[in-house]
Amino acid sequence: MSALSLRDITKAFGGNQILSGISLDVGAGEFIALVGPSGCGKSTLLRVLAGLDHADSGEILIGGKDMSGVAASDRNIAMVFQSYALYPHLTASQNIAVPLAMRRLSTMQRLPFILSLLPGQRAIRAAIARDVKEMAKSLKIDHLLDRKPGQMSGGQRQRVALARAMVRRPSIFLMDEPLSNLDANLRVHARGEIVELHRRAGVPTLYVTHDQAEALSMADRVAVMMGGRLLQIASPEVIYDDPAHIEVARFIGQPRINLLPAEAQGGVVAFGDLRLTLENPSAGKMPVMLAIRPEFVSIERAGQGGLAARIERVEFLGSEVILYCRLDAIGETVVAKVQPPEAAGLAAGDPIGLRLSAGRTMAFAEDGNRLAARAEGGSGLAAGDIRRERAHG
Repeated sequence: MSALSLRDITKAFGGNQILSGISLDVGAGEFIALVGPSGCGKSTLLRVLAGLDHADSGEILIGGKDMSGVAASDRNIAMVFQSYALYPHLTASQNIAVPLAMRRLSTMQRLPFILSLLPGQRAIRAAIARDVKEMAKSLKIDHLLDRKPGQMSGGQRQRVALARAMVRRPSIFLMDEPLSNLDANLRVHARGEIVELHRRAGVPTLYVTHDQAEALSMADRVAVMMGGRLLQIASPEVIYDDPAHIEVARFIGQPRINLLPAEAQGGVVAFGDLRLTLENPSAGKMPVMLAIRPEFVSIERAGQGGLAARIERVEFLGSEVILYCRLDAIGETVVAKVQPPEAAGLAAGDPIGLRLSAGRTMAFAEDGNRLAARAEGGSGLAAGDIRRERAHG
């Protein structure tokens, strides 16, 4: 049984459909990154799951129990927001203690000025203080407990927000772009911290981000969301190498995947010296879109074969060079990622030849769905072959 299950969740605002039948299962201790462009419904899905918004239809199951009508405070779900949502007038210690105080102290016990008048509250507060210190120590922020948010850096505030979420030991973690306010270097460091915290806590986590690098580097599985729909849910490797939909291929990867219009005739796609055979071809001609990652485009010096092109721009990135090349025949730009020695002496305006790796070229239909195809000679990978290879290999 999954720790968390979403079943056909729908949500609309003012006639605009935001979520369209979202279904997702999260295993115990699993880290799933929900990735997609701004406005695709990621944050809305988290708010529905947390109980901050209500779904129009569908079920939310936590540990097999339907939580659809349960109040947010009773779902035992912890959420970390993009803004961290710390109380500016409280110290880090007091911020972390808030969920424990709300859970363990009655309304009367939480009132100031009567702390010594109610029986048992001193022992409860002492236990809360111990739990706060223990959590702060595990996150290496125990030296910050007396500081207020305005006296802390962005990374420190982020860790305080994480501590506040973790101290209550929830059944589910929800994180809504918690690193987006950090600078680039701190984000990279914070990714590792969150993954390590998740590993230690063992709590199912749904992590929303628009940053594909975060999704690929942190998650056990990646769920790609577009226009209120989940297009594909798979391991980071499969999402990158074996996208099931052209929008997944287009969104994931930096630089972006190359997309080249082509045509299938009798089930065969010809593009330069590349030949792909569709496994389930339609009769006659059909338009297709070829897709290939920049690292699988190789270069030849002018006159030595390949697709004739001209370099538009060269980006030197230290360990690799990105070449932007315009194809002479169709005017499309193809991006190649090569090693510095291969690009030595090349500059904008130079003629060049490009070769596409047949075994790494994918084909997509007009509706965006992946087409099963094999390169001439049987060296290509059909849709799903990479998944099967990894499952058995």
